[in-house]
Amino acid sequence: MSGCCGHDAKFDGVSDDYKRRLWIVIALNATMFAVEMTAGQVAQSQALKADALDFLGDALTYGISLAVIGASIRARTNAALAKGISLLLMGLWVLGSTIYRVFYVGVPEAEIMGMIGALALATNLASVLLLVSYKDGDANVRSVWLCSRNDAIGNVAVMIAAFGVWGTATGWPDLIVAAIMASLFLSSAFQIVRQALAERREVDEHQHAAS
Repeated sequence: MSGCCGHDAKFDGVSDDYKRRLWIVIALNATMFAVEMTAGQVAQSQALKADALDFLGDALTYGISLAVIGASIRARTNAALAKGISLLLMGLWVLGSTIYRVFYVGVPEAEIMGMIGALALATNLASVLLLVSYKDGDANVRSVWLCSRNDAIGNVAVMIAAFGVWGTATGWPDLIVAAIMASLFLSSAFQIVRQALAERREVDEHQHAAS
């Protein structure tokens, strides 16, 4: 989103409408974390648990984003860096736990996976529609959009895993999808950290030039 007077300043989240939408999305994500983690435990689905963690990460991410709206660029880039690192840690945890499950593969409940995956997809599509008009912004705003997009992709992947588990009667589709989701976490983490560091360097250079 362009700034005033034709400058290319990135949208920093200072908007009452944006804040209202974030509050709604936070509530949706927190609710789905509880629902999906419970279902993942019942169904013994690693993909559902990974997606539940994504919901939790998003709820925390959006809360941090709200807290730093209107703050200095350094504060916002610090928040974005923290979110990028948390995504990196989640990705590594999901990847590690998936590798562990490879040596102890059970067959998840495909029916539960499919039903909860469909509910989660509907929730995330609503979040994406709420945030799509604010997808271009600074590192803080951009991280919100990336997390929402990841959720929608992840839910589609969970439903594909459910069909795979049902069709093959094995747990391998569930584990493969969990690994793919872990790679998505890692990719988004690197994008967020890279943009935040670039914005911080730009601020430092401006401050150095002005001094």
